[in-house]
Amino acid sequence: MKLYYATGTCSLAVRIIINEIGLHSEYENVNLKTKKTSTGQDYLQINPKGSVPVIVTDNNEILTENSVIQQYLADKHHATQLLPALGDFKRYRVLEWLNYISTELHKGCGPLFHPGVPQELKNDIFKPALKNKLSYVDKNLRHKFLLDDDFTLPDAYLFVILTWLPLFKIDIHEWPHLSRYFSDLLQKPTIKKALHEEGLNYETDKQRV
Repeated sequence: MKLYYATGTCSLAVRIIINEIGLHSEYENVNLKTKKTSTGQDYLQINPKGSVPVIVTDNNEILTENSVIQQYLADKHHATQLLPALGDFKRYRVLEWLNYISTELHKGCGPLFHPGVPQELKNDIFKPALKNKLSYVDKNLRHKFLLDDDFTLPDAYLFVILTWLPLFKIDIHEWPHLSRYFSDLLQKPTIKKALHEEGLNYETDKQRV
Protein backbone atom coordinates (compact mmCIF):
# COMPACT_ATOMS: atom_id res chain seq x y z
CA MET A 1 0.00 0.00 0.00
CA LYS A 2 1.07 3.54 -0.62
CA LEU A 3 -0.23 6.83 0.74
CA TYR A 4 0.14 10.06 -1.20
CA TYR A 5 0.03 12.88 1.31
CA ALA A 6 0.89 16.51 1.92
CA THR A 7 2.45 17.45 5.21
CA GLY A 8 -0.01 18.56 7.88
CA THR A 9 -3.05 18.30 5.63
CA CYS A 10 -6.12 16.14 6.13
CA SER A 11 -4.10 13.17 4.83
CA LEU A 12 -2.52 13.15 8.29
CA ALA A 13 -5.76 11.54 9.52
CA VAL A 14 -5.17 8.57 7.21
CA ARG A 15 -1.59 8.24 8.44
CA ILE A 16 -2.89 8.14 12.01
CA ILE A 17 -5.34 5.38 11.08
CA ILE A 18 -2.56 3.43 9.35
CA ASN A 19 -0.60 3.66 12.61
CA GLU A 20 -3.65 2.66 14.66
CA ILE A 21 -4.14 -0.50 12.62
CA GLY A 22 -0.41 -1.21 12.49
CA LEU A 23 -0.11 -1.36 8.72
CA HIS A 24 2.99 -1.15 6.58
CA SER A 25 2.75 1.61 4.00
CA GLU A 26 4.94 3.54 1.62
CA TYR A 27 4.56 7.32 1.68
CA GLU A 28 5.08 9.92 -1.02
CA ASN A 29 4.76 13.64 -0.45
CA VAL A 30 2.78 15.80 -2.86
CA ASN A 31 3.36 19.48 -3.57
CA LEU A 32 -0.23 20.69 -3.86
CA LYS A 33 0.81 23.88 -5.63
CA THR A 34 2.87 22.31 -8.39
CA LYS A 35 0.96 18.99 -8.39
CA LYS A 36 4.27 17.13 -8.41
CA THR A 37 5.22 14.31 -6.08
CA SER A 38 8.56 14.04 -4.30
CA THR A 39 9.74 11.61 -7.00
CA GLY A 40 8.73 14.00 -9.78
CA GLN A 41 5.50 12.33 -10.84
CA ASP A 42 2.63 14.34 -12.26
CA TYR A 43 0.16 13.98 -9.42
CA LEU A 44 -2.79 14.80 -11.66
CA GLN A 45 -2.09 11.55 -13.48
CA ILE A 46 -2.58 9.76 -10.17
CA ASN A 47 -5.52 11.79 -8.90
CA PRO A 48 -7.10 14.19 -11.42
CA LYS A 49 -8.85 15.92 -8.51
CA GLY A 50 -5.43 17.14 -7.39
CA SER A 51 -6.14 16.64 -3.70
CA VAL A 52 -4.82 14.36 -0.99
CA PRO A 53 -5.06 11.78 0.42
CA VAL A 54 -4.81 9.00 -2.12
CA ILE A 55 -3.95 5.40 -1.40
CA VAL A 56 -2.81 2.77 -3.84
CA THR A 57 -3.93 -0.59 -2.51
CA ASP A 58 -1.97 -3.82 -2.66
CA ASN A 59 -4.13 -4.66 -5.69
CA ASN A 60 -3.11 -1.39 -7.37
CA GLU A 61 -6.53 0.19 -6.93
CA ILE A 62 -6.43 3.96 -6.49
CA LEU A 63 -8.78 5.24 -3.82
CA THR A 64 -9.51 8.88 -3.01
CA GLU A 65 -11.57 10.85 -0.44
CA ASN A 66 -10.45 10.91 3.16
CA SER A 67 -13.55 9.44 4.80
CA VAL A 68 -13.82 6.63 2.26
CA ILE A 69 -10.13 5.70 2.60
CA GLN A 70 -10.47 5.52 6.38
CA GLN A 71 -13.57 3.33 6.09
CA TYR A 72 -11.85 1.06 3.56
CA LEU A 73 -8.80 0.57 5.78
CA ALA A 74 -10.90 -0.23 8.83
CA ASP A 75 -13.12 -2.68 6.94
CA LYS A 76 -10.28 -4.29 5.00
CA HIS A 77 -8.30 -5.00 8.14
CA HIS A 78 -11.26 -5.76 10.41
CA ALA A 79 -10.38 -2.87 12.70
CA THR A 80 -13.74 -2.93 14.45
CA GLN A 81 -12.32 -0.87 17.30
CA LEU A 82 -12.11 2.01 14.80
CA LEU A 83 -15.28 1.24 12.83
CA PRO A 84 -17.71 -1.33 14.24
CA ALA A 85 -18.91 -4.14 12.00
CA LEU A 86 -22.11 -4.17 9.97
CA GLY A 87 -25.07 -4.80 12.22
CA ASP A 88 -23.66 -2.74 15.08
CA PHE A 89 -25.54 0.57 15.26
CA LYS A 90 -22.44 2.26 16.67
CA ARG A 91 -20.97 1.89 13.18
CA TYR A 92 -23.41 4.52 11.95
CA ARG A 93 -22.58 6.84 14.84
CA VAL A 94 -18.94 6.63 13.78
CA LEU A 95 -19.85 7.39 10.17
CA GLU A 96 -22.19 10.16 11.30
CA TRP A 97 -19.32 11.94 13.02
CA LEU A 98 -16.92 11.20 10.17
CA ASN A 99 -19.27 12.82 7.70
CA TYR A 100 -19.92 15.82 9.93
CA ILE A 101 -16.21 16.51 10.28
CA SER A 102 -15.69 16.15 6.53
CA THR A 103 -18.65 18.16 5.29
CA GLU A 104 -19.01 20.76 8.03
CA LEU A 105 -15.69 21.28 9.78
CA HIS A 106 -13.22 20.55 7.00
CA LYS A 107 -15.33 22.30 4.38
CA GLY A 108 -15.80 25.19 6.81
CA CYS A 109 -12.03 25.66 7.02
CA GLY A 110 -11.65 26.01 3.25
CA PRO A 111 -12.54 29.71 2.93
CA LEU A 112 -10.28 30.57 5.86
CA PHE A 113 -7.30 29.09 4.04
CA HIS A 114 -8.18 30.66 0.69
CA PRO A 115 -6.02 33.73 -0.04
CA GLY A 116 -8.65 35.12 -2.40
CA VAL A 117 -11.31 35.45 0.29
CA PRO A 118 -11.27 38.96 1.83
CA GLN A 119 -10.27 39.02 5.48
CA GLU A 120 -13.45 40.87 6.37
CA LEU A 121 -15.55 37.99 5.04
CA LYS A 122 -13.39 35.52 6.92
CA ASN A 123 -13.82 37.43 10.17
CA ASP A 124 -17.51 38.25 9.82
CA ILE A 125 -18.93 35.15 8.15
CA PHE A 126 -16.69 32.12 7.79
CA LYS A 127 -14.90 32.19 11.13
CA PRO A 128 -18.12 32.58 13.19
CA ALA A 129 -19.71 29.77 11.19
CA LEU A 130 -16.79 27.46 11.94
CA LYS A 131 -16.83 28.41 15.60
CA ASN A 132 -20.53 27.54 15.82
CA LYS A 133 -19.77 24.09 14.46
CA LEU A 134 -16.92 23.65 16.94
CA SER A 135 -19.30 24.63 19.72
CA TYR A 136 -21.63 21.86 18.60
CA VAL A 137 -18.78 19.35 18.85
CA ASP A 138 -17.73 20.67 22.24
CA LYS A 139 -21.25 20.29 23.63
CA ASN A 140 -21.38 16.69 22.44
CA LEU A 141 -17.91 15.73 23.62
CA ARG A 142 -19.04 14.13 26.87
CA HIS A 143 -16.49 11.34 27.08
CA LYS A 144 -12.80 10.80 26.39
CA PHE A 145 -13.36 10.56 22.64
CA LEU A 146 -16.22 11.40 20.30
CA LEU A 147 -17.84 8.04 20.96
CA ASP A 148 -17.42 7.14 24.61
CA ASP A 149 -13.94 5.93 25.58
CA ASP A 150 -13.12 4.37 22.21
CA PHE A 151 -10.84 6.10 19.70
CA THR A 152 -12.55 5.77 16.30
CA LEU A 153 -12.07 7.06 12.75
CA PRO A 154 -13.50 10.56 13.27
CA ASP A 155 -11.17 11.23 16.19
CA ALA A 156 -8.18 11.11 13.85
CA TYR A 157 -9.88 13.51 11.44
CA LEU A 158 -11.01 15.92 14.16
CA PHE A 159 -7.49 16.02 15.58
CA VAL A 160 -6.17 17.32 12.27
CA ILE A 161 -8.86 20.00 12.05
CA LEU A 162 -7.95 21.20 15.55
CA THR A 163 -4.27 21.58 14.60
CA TRP A 164 -5.32 24.20 12.06
CA LEU A 165 -7.12 26.51 14.50
CA PRO A 166 -4.06 28.64 15.42
CA LEU A 167 -3.73 29.58 11.74
CA PHE A 168 -7.17 31.17 11.93
CA LYS A 169 -6.39 32.86 15.26
CA ILE A 170 -9.03 30.71 16.90
CA ASP A 171 -8.20 29.80 20.49
CA ILE A 172 -9.17 26.22 21.30
CA HIS A 173 -9.46 27.19 24.96
CA GLU A 174 -12.81 28.77 24.13
CA TRP A 175 -14.10 25.19 24.32
CA PRO A 176 -13.05 23.36 27.50
CA HIS A 177 -13.98 19.89 26.27
CA LEU A 178 -12.21 20.31 22.94
CA SER A 179 -9.15 21.73 24.67
CA ARG A 180 -8.91 18.73 27.02
CA TYR A 181 -9.58 16.35 24.13
CA PHE A 182 -6.85 17.85 21.95
CA SER A 183 -4.31 17.72 24.78
CA ASP A 184 -5.13 14.06 25.36
CA LEU A 185 -4.81 13.22 21.67
CA LEU A 186 -1.38 14.83 21.49
CA GLN A 187 -0.18 12.21 23.97
CA LYS A 188 -1.57 9.28 22.01
CA PRO A 189 1.36 7.17 20.69
CA THR A 190 -0.04 6.67 17.19
CA ILE A 191 -0.61 10.41 16.82
CA LYS A 192 2.81 11.27 18.21
CA LYS A 193 4.29 8.82 15.71
CA ALA A 194 2.36 10.39 12.80
CA LEU A 195 3.47 13.89 13.76
CA HIS A 196 7.07 12.72 14.05
CA GLU A 197 6.89 11.01 10.66
CA GLU A 198 5.80 14.26 9.03
CA GLY A 199 8.20 16.39 11.07
CA LEU A 200 5.36 18.35 12.62
CA ASN A 201 5.10 20.34 15.80
CA TYR A 202 1.57 21.63 16.10
CA GLU A 203 2.67 24.73 18.04
CA THR A 204 5.16 25.94 15.43
CA ASP A 205 4.36 24.39 12.07
CA LYS A 206 1.86 26.01 9.72
CA GLN A 207 -0.21 23.21 8.30
CA ARG A 208 -2.43 23.34 5.28
CA VAL A 209 -5.61 21.63 4.12
